[in-house]
Amino acid sequence: MDLSRRSFLQKSIAAGVGVVALPYVPAFATPIREAMKFGLVTYEWGKDWDLPTLIANCEKTGVLGVELRTQHAHAVETNLSALQRAEVKQRFADSPVTCLGYGSNYEYHSPDPIKLRENIEGTKAYVKLCYDIGATGLKVKPNTLPEGVSKEKTIAQIAASFNEVGKFAQDYNQLIRVEVHGHLTQELPVMKAIFDQVTEPNVKICWNCNAEDLLPPGLEANFHSVKKWFGDTVHVREFNVGDYPYPELFRLFSEMNYEGWILLEARTQPSDRIAALKEQLSLFNELVNQDAK
Repeated sequence: MDLSRRSFLQKSIAAGVGVVALPYVPAFATPIREAMKFGLVTYEWGKDWDLPTLIANCEKTGVLGVELRTQHAHAVETNLSALQRAEVKQRFADSPVTCLGYGSNYEYHSPDPIKLRENIEGTKAYVKLCYDIGATGLKVKPNTLPEGVSKEKTIAQIAASFNEVGKFAQDYNQLIRVEVHGHLTQELPVMKAIFDQVTEPNVKICWNCNAEDLLPPGLEANFHSVKKWFGDTVHVREFNVGDYPYPELFRLFSEMNYEGWILLEARTQPSDRIAALKEQLSLFNELVNQDAK
């Protein structure tokens, strides 16, 4: 399929036209130029929506990408049978909504080897789930640097864990998306130290819009220190809440021709989430187009 036809089909899908779903191409293998796109993490605003409702509400709002979260009402978990997994995959294939993957709570900092192994093996099980439902990756995270263990040892352990699960995920054409998260580990120098030891090409950073991004030497320097490891997802909060410098962040993404998904991980409790999602999509479009004004 040539690129012009692929572009036509992608635009048709975005417009809700019924066309056959395109074959999956892993993002780390064959990058394709696309503009930034807006999607939803089902952290708060989608946590009580079952899967049909979630897909329908994404369609209503024009927010056409979703990262599913664990233990939420859509109930896409590893206990699904092969038939149920195929049904989830088909639901997304029959809609214009892209299932990007799964937001897990797996972490790799524990000095307890049993807990560490449980997290690694749990990650592998959800990698298989992502593959079965037609998704493209699994979100994981470092979560802290434990007291009583050298910083260097924990960083090396986290990186080695990423390499293990990343190598496993390659057999399923999945990305391992590492959320910049956790006490101390969400500081960008620590994240850089971890990724300096990551060797697997499908292990990517998911920028998370933390207050720590603004620590000295500042947003731009911190951004550039890790941008070579960015994947295809970014987490943001509500654009009109708080004082995170989203215009500057979007300028930085624009300058690097970022082509991934900007996923809303909302924290507020609006009375009308459909209207709120539409509002956030509008604000997203303003940020994307700010340089054109």
